[in-house]
Amino acid sequence: MRLYDTARRAVVPFEPGPLVTMYSCGITPYDAAHLGHAAVYLHFDMLQRRLRDAGYETRCVRNVTDVDDDILRKARELGVHYLDLAAEEMARFDAEMGLLNLLPVHCEPRATSAIPEILSLIGAALEGGHAYESGGSVYFSVASFPEFGRISGYDRTRMLALAAEHGGNPEDPNKRDPLDFVLWQPSLPDEPAWESRWGPGRPGWHIECSALALRELGETIDIHGGGRDLVFPHHECETAQSEAVTGQPFVRLWFHVGLVGLEGTKMSKSLGNLVFVGDLCKEWDPAAVRLALLAHHYRHDWDWRTDVDMPEAAARLASWRSPPAVASDRSPGGLPEGRNGSVETGLEAVREALDDDLDTPRALRALDQEAAAGRPVVAGAHLLGIDL
Repeated sequence: MRLYDTARRAVVPFEPGPLVTMYSCGITPYDAAHLGHAAVYLHFDMLQRRLRDAGYETRCVRNVTDVDDDILRKARELGVHYLDLAAEEMARFDAEMGLLNLLPVHCEPRATSAIPEILSLIGAALEGGHAYESGGSVYFSVASFPEFGRISGYDRTRMLALAAEHGGNPEDPNKRDPLDFVLWQPSLPDEPAWESRWGPGRPGWHIECSALALRELGETIDIHGGGRDLVFPHHECETAQSEAVTGQPFVRLWFHVGLVGLEGTKMSKSLGNLVFVGDLCKEWDPAAVRLALLAHHYRHDWDWRTDVDMPEAAARLASWRSPPAVASDRSPGGLPEGRNGSVETGLEAVREALDDDLDTPRALRALDQEAAAGRPVVAGAHLLGIDL
């Protein structure tokens, strides 16, 4: 398998050990899952499926950010407890990812479950000279980590702009450097707070993922990623604080998924231009929704067009479900094979496509050709998470 590594900015061989550890940045559960979320988790699902198909064991962790500015703001607006809001939205999220036939993740830990690990990590960063207290908060000092910027490859001007865009508050007068980021902060009167040696407060955004990843998967992870918008500041900061404390490489390969837009603009809750998975699955076969997302290469930004993407996906699903395409036997292990017990030719084509930087559009085209030729595609579709 060859995959694109964001940090190396190239498609490189991926050669893991028998156990592949994976960490996918999860949702902040204050609203329903939209197609941008689904695209990320679906492509992590495809990685797991192909790796398991190749004989590897996978251990994928997907965190839940159940305490941060966004969820606290929404809970305040609704007049509900932030953990009640998180529980409601996580139940909806899990149900909708189930509709898309995502494999269960190894675990789905919450940020609030890692407060002891977060406090320990911040303490280690302070003791190592990588963090400092100022104005009641604790900040990570980017000057203490010379490789800051390695993951994104961005220059200082762009990093400052993205930090401001994503709540990094470069103008904070308590910072030594505008790019320094918060590890611990005082809570507002109506926000949750935990005791610490730096006073009661709550964690910053980036520290939770480091604490959860290190707790669940160890010091070095095989694959880590999420949406492309997380490259900076989130993953850059996560790498800096993790490696500063452990002294070990944090991630072997960074896997980032392109952004899904609507009419030329990125889908986001702040803009309100969202297409929700649950709404699509009420109108269309969820398998067709999955196919519509797989029709776009994971690394590229693209625009969703319901009037085009869904009819095309539904037609593709129907062609795959036609009698010749599903005329296959089952192997003793339950995996679909060709009529004579041989592996379907389409399955091998799907494997080759997925091994080539997870090229799902090419995999779909390969099965289209098989189905059009009257050959079975059950095994290839199964590998893509489509049960015919």
